[in-house]
Amino acid sequence: MPIATPDVYADMLDRAKAGSFAYPAINVSSSQTLNAALKGFADAGSDGIVQVSTGGAEYLSGHSVKNMVSGSLALAAYAEEVAKSYPVNIALHTDHCPKGKLDGFVRPLLAASTERVKSGGNPWFQSHMWDGSAVPLAENLEIAKELLALAKAAHVILEIEVGVVGGEEDGVEGAIDEKLYSTPEDAIATVQALGAGENGRYLTALTFGNVHGVYKPGNVKLRPEILLEAQQAAAKELGLGDDARPFDLVFHGGSGSLPEEIAAAVDNGVIKMNVDTDTQYAFTRPIADWMLTNYAGVLKVDGEVGNKKQYDPRAWGKAAEAGMAARVVEACEALRSAGTHQ
Repeated sequence: MPIATPDVYADMLDRAKAGSFAYPAINVSSSQTLNAALKGFADAGSDGIVQVSTGGAEYLSGHSVKNMVSGSLALAAYAEEVAKSYPVNIALHTDHCPKGKLDGFVRPLLAASTERVKSGGNPWFQSHMWDGSAVPLAENLEIAKELLALAKAAHVILEIEVGVVGGEEDGVEGAIDEKLYSTPEDAIATVQALGAGENGRYLTALTFGNVHGVYKPGNVKLRPEILLEAQQAAAKELGLGDDARPFDLVFHGGSGSLPEEIAAAVDNGVIKMNVDTDTQYAFTRPIADWMLTNYAGVLKVDGEVGNKKQYDPRAWGKAAEAGMAARVVEACEALRSAGTHQ
């Protein structure tokens, strides 16, 4: 199917919220990882989200070029073509963008989408993330307000972060401290600044102990009940009932989370969960196995010529894509989105 239009993406998110499930948002950095994600979503019978970080966008432009905008647009153009062959809807998203990179990443992409929409087309990306976790909340929300207006004009959804995700991803690093836990006051400040959709739709990454990367059990203390407290605080501020879920929530740092933690987060309003570290490993592990198993053919051992069929990148690439696709299916099952495509 074609890449999701703004209306299709909005319907995807609405169905996830109404059906109490969430979509995996899979980070990609190449055509191979994109293809693996697409196959995984198709195999799971789930719509999904594919996203690119600032570092991934730089890599996609050519590792010696490092142009985030051209890399992102190249990915979007490629995805538009290959996604047509898969029977599910795919939305494109850009991941964490700190303040210092807005002018070289999100703002130019929003401008490109605005021009495309004015010409009768769809935006290049269906959503963008502004990561204001490193600045004071008031400044975070002031920038979010400006970006939300730009996103609305481009028919794009904005994602924001309120709180701090610990660990490091593509140079964005958060300390593991009390700021890992968003407060009800943070939630109230967010709806006061951005509204409840009337100023443009936005996704909110509230933090409840999230950490990027994978850690051994016990090292990360997730508290999904914080999400419910934030929803209730925002609902009260908006004059809604306690059972309302005004926020469209995002779960960052989802790799390595326990099934019960994921389920509780989804029950409390999460409709998008980022998955990166786990799928990176699922892609790379089969390559390592292939190289070790077929080393005599991959390498020109003792002056031999090797085996072209074994060092051809397509040979080990198929195994890598299959491994990553299987991990995407697993994520869809954990988030209850498997089989929900309509």
